[in-house]
Amino acid sequence: MTTLSDFLIKKGYTKVKITLTKTNHFEVSVMLNGINGQFILDTGASSSCVGFEAVATFGLDAKESAVKASGAGATEMPTGISKKNTIKIGKWKKEKVTLVLFDLSHVNTALASHNAKTVDGIIGADLLKKGKAVIDYDKRNLYLKP
Repeated sequence: MTTLSDFLIKKGYTKVKITLTKTNHFEVSVMLNGINGQFILDTGASSSCVGFEAVATFGLDAKESAVKASGAGATEMPTGISKKNTIKIGKWKKEKVTLVLFDLSHVNTALASHNAKTVDGIIGADLLKKGKAVIDYDKRNLYLKP
């Protein structure tokens, strides 16, 4: 019997290990503009995001945005935008990626209150769709197709 992993790898997908956090979120290591970071994998987030506090770390070209963000119990949060970024997740790579910038302190405060590590951002549905993502929750793997 062929495993899901074997099937997807034969179809050209790459496999990336994801980690289940103490808060029951899945976290993935991401290379953003050549810098390593930790991101929550969030299928419910429409856009991939980076916290304002990580703009300098990842060398993001931040621009103001009139769009307000909401999620994780917060609404009407000011946002910024950063275009032309390169994201690498495992062997999967995407260039010219647009990211939403917003205050992730409420997310990181919640993580810290559960003794979980803080994150730099969120990988949302926009990138998951581009990568034709398949998540194997049981084996804790993310599969992305170039």
